Amino acid sequence: MKSNETELKFLYLAFDLFILNIAFAIIYSVSPSIRESAVHDKNIYLLLLNMSAIITYSVFSRRNLYLHDSYSNRVKRITKRMLVLLAVLFILAHLFIQGNFSNLFFLECAAVFYVGELIFYYVLYAYLKFRRAKGFYVHRVLIIGVNEMGFVLRKLLDNNPMLGYDFVGFVSDETINNKEVIGYISELEQLVNEHSIDFVFVTMAAYNDHKKSKELLALCNKIGVRLRFVPENQYWFKSNMNLESVGSLVVFNPQEIPLDDLKSRFFKRTFDVVFSLLVIVFVFSWLFPLLFLIIKSTSKGPMFFLQKRTGINNRTFKCIKLRSMVESRDSDTKQATKGDYRITPVGKFLRKSNLDELPQFFNVLFGQMSIVGPRPHMLQHTEKYSKLIDYYKVRHYVKPGITGWAQVNGYRGETDELWKMEKRVEYDMKYLENWTFLWDLRIIFNTVFGKNVYKNAF
Repeated sequence: MKSNETELKFLYLAFDLFILNIAFAIIYSVSPSIRESAVHDKNIYLLLLNMSAIITYSVFSRRNLYLHDSYSNRVKRITKRMLVLLAVLFILAHLFIQGNFSNLFFLECAAVFYVGELIFYYVLYAYLKFRRAKGFYVHRVLIIGVNEMGFVLRKLLDNNPMLGYDFVGFVSDETINNKEVIGYISELEQLVNEHSIDFVFVTMAAYNDHKKSKELLALCNKIGVRLRFVPENQYWFKSNMNLESVGSLVVFNPQEIPLDDLKSRFFKRTFDVVFSLLVIVFVFSWLFPLLFLIIKSTSKGPMFFLQKRTGINNRTFKCIKLRSMVESRDSDTKQATKGDYRITPVGKFLRKSNLDELPQFFNVLFGQMSIVGPRPHMLQHTEKYSKLIDYYKVRHYVKPGITGWAQVNGYRGETDELWKMEKRVEYDMKYLENWTFLWDLRIIFNTVFGKNVYKNAF
């Protein structure tokens, strides 16, 4: 797996090149300076600008990557990078452009690019600050190990909001006089549940032992929290291995899954948004009024049914469905069963055809769900089956889906026997451990045309 550091470098470079090319398009369309040049081929100017930006970025990539402190310091770095960009640009222009070229045009492009960078990072800082204040897209972290590496990691997480981690406290194996130590390793399960922890980082060398690390991984999988090991000898590992990273620190991911990869998550999320918008605009827009009239005219109650379910990282969200049952007090705790008196005649059709799941495309747009993934379960089921099935909570390492590998293979509906839920978890585990985009497309196709998808539907 490529490091997150490498992925972030390419992501930021893509942002920079996008802003630069927008700046070029603006200046080229409004400035007369380019037309005064003896060189009329805009492509050579565009090529030199992008080459200069890439060279400059490669020199400053490390310092540009992490949002270390205040916006004012970011402005200083952007200013320094811009001066280097101009120097590189004029050197390349003298080397590759024969005859006269427009110095003014390059200066105008750099000026607009500079303003664009300042605006972009201001918006980015403001957005991250807002999202962190609301608790969105932030992973709550415990660090096992009150040592030098633990303090370095804690400072790194606090100073880099772009990484999306919120330090909660240290966990120790001995009594230490430090107000940030919130408990002991023996209390890990309790601490994770009490503080809604998403990630546990281990900086203690004692866990280099294979047996101890394996036991800790098993515990983390049971309680549904991701585990990372942070080696003390960072230099050796950086020079010999291509591993995952958190900020500038190398970390081991003992249970790597495909969707840990930033590019894969970005690609999947982009597809989710585009696909959901197409369904909402071209299907839901005309089908919604018809379903509204049918549901409201055949039974009392609202059109939509909102139910709390468990999402990614064990976060609770409200899953949106078309109401298929009469209103009842036990709707959030009692699972629908075959022949359930609460299911309305229209609701039976909606459930059989999967149309009751249609509003969940809005959950996808809100970032709570994905088109494909493990189906989200009621909170009561999460509490019950996490005690009965090993690694049940591992399925929460990815976003829940409107449809999933278990569902298209017929494992849906009532779970009145334990083996039925065990089969769901088995198929969900296979999906998250071997995810590919083509597999998502296959599941979507089978959701509509597959033979087993309607099995056990009622």
